[in-house]
Amino acid sequence: MNGQETEAKFYVGDLKQVERRLRKLGARLIQPHTFESNLRFDLPDGQLRREEKVLRLRQDEGARITFKGPSMGKEGVLSRAEFETTLGDLETGRQILEALGYVLVATYEKYRSTYELNNLHIMLDELPYGDFLEIEGPDVETLQKASKKLGLDFSAAIPASYLALFENLCQLRDLDSAQLTFATLDGLQITAEELSVRAADK
Repeated sequence: MNGQETEAKFYVGDLKQVERRLRKLGARLIQPHTFESNLRFDLPDGQLRREEKVLRLRQDEGARITFKGPSMGKEGVLSRAEFETTLGDLETGRQILEALGYVLVATYEKYRSTYELNNLHIMLDELPYGDFLEIEGPDVETLQKASKKLGLDFSAAIPASYLALFENLCQLRDLDSAQLTFATLDGLQITAEELSVRAADK
């Protein structure tokens, strides 16, 4: 993937119901329910974070490296430059980044299913602190129309990353902000209020 990423993210109360609605609309499953492990890297002085850039390794059905530029927000939609390519294996990618001076600053996990509908990608994400949906498309208007078809309140779109939501939660729960994993949050009941979000499907 090389180019511009434009997406809207929503917190949802009933992910299965949204998935059923997707199928009724004729969406095609292009990636089944898959576990993801993500490793976020930065320079030791935090330069990438300060510049709102992302350098990530991801392991799901394969290994990938991704760079994202600073994001521009509009009406809850995030748009940013994104460049991504596959790797032979995650560990070699990690060794290369560390040899160049980058350090691992955060690990985060999720399960993701991806659907395609009218040239849009719709991701159903299960994170350790709740369920979310992301819609990727060319512009805000297209994303608004898609969210309406799915029965989602577009005004509930979240202009923040999963890690940013987690960092806010960590301040309330005294958790390690570098470990957004299922093991870290095992047994905890996290509310929408703690994440400062509201369900778009209610």
